[in-house]
Amino acid sequence: MRALTFQGTQNVSVETVPDPRIEEPTDVVVKITSTAICGSDLHLYDVMGAFINKGDVLGHEPMGVVVEVGSAVTKLAEGDRVVIPFVIACGHCYMCTRGLTSQCETTQNRQSGSGASLYGYTELYGDVPGGQAEYLRVQLADFNATKVGNDLPDERYLFLSDILPTAWQGVKYANVPDGGTLGVLGLGPVGQFASRIGRHFGYRVLAIDPVPERRAMAERHGVETLDLTHDALDRLRDLTDGRGPDSIVDAVGMEAHGNPGAEFAQKAAGLLPDAIAKKVMTTVGIDRLAALHLALDAVRRGGTVSLSGVYAGVADPMPLKDIFDKGMTLRMGQCNVQNWRDELLPLVEDPSDPLGTEDLTTHAVPLEQAPEMYELFKKKEDGCIKVVLKP
Repeated sequence: MRALTFQGTQNVSVETVPDPRIEEPTDVVVKITSTAICGSDLHLYDVMGAFINKGDVLGHEPMGVVVEVGSAVTKLAEGDRVVIPFVIACGHCYMCTRGLTSQCETTQNRQSGSGASLYGYTELYGDVPGGQAEYLRVQLADFNATKVGNDLPDERYLFLSDILPTAWQGVKYANVPDGGTLGVLGLGPVGQFASRIGRHFGYRVLAIDPVPERRAMAERHGVETLDLTHDALDRLRDLTDGRGPDSIVDAVGMEAHGNPGAEFAQKAAGLLPDAIAKKVMTTVGIDRLAALHLALDAVRRGGTVSLSGVYAGVADPMPLKDIFDKGMTLRMGQCNVQNWRDELLPLVEDPSDPLGTEDLTTHAVPLEQAPEMYELFKKKEDGCIKVVLKP
């Protein structure tokens, strides 16, 4: 089959690789019909290459049709249309039964000190082949493959794989009071959905992003937007009676604008031999923290900051004095995708499309164009907000 493979930092290519097959009786094989590029994929592309092997298949936002079924699978059949959550979980362990599927004790990666296995996301999370490919082996399929209908386009369902539940969890974790104000930092795909979910819940939403096309998309959904200027913090406070938003979702993560020193350190680590880079990243690795620090500064006293953007640093400086003094709450974590799908599926299938799932994809292209799309998405050129690949 054809699949997008990692070849080195900022170097991916579509290659012919072996077809996946049933390896456990609980597996199915899915023929991929749509698969997306995620902002988290750019972290692999730019920063986390030391933890990826050359030739690994990337991607963790796929959907498609079941073409082969393991002997122990009871809930799926050939021909079923399914969405695949990026988290691989068992559904019955201590963590899964508490809704913490991203911490599944069956697929947990204890050797690396990480949580549940993830598709296409480094040796830290199981080194599992990803979904930017023509076919995908889906593990523990009865619990993980989400069966969907056949009448709506892929774009209605595809984002249930990651970014829609990630945004939903981010807003839920933000604990916005009824009728309150939600700040959203970053209007990439997760930030777009977090903003819309905030509006769906009846909140006032103030979002910051430096890209005009992203702000324009958010404004179509009733979001008030601000450019990322030097006075963004003051403007947020001016719009909220001087206090700041009740809650803020940081949908940016480790590669925020505005941290040239940390950016240099990340890039320098990425150029080291893998063994040395791994040691550096797991002992003194840092993130670009401009977005997080803005969130901590801007949220009102007693408010909540919810992190949906991915962070991977182990030596990040944090203003604990201010966090403590302001009495704020921090919530974060890998998305527990399976915990939210029953709430989200009716919204996705609602004829009115209340979360605007069909107003997010800006580029839908063949899988073979994936390498150039990674660059386009990274550089935020040509109005690129969300890329969907069609194998």
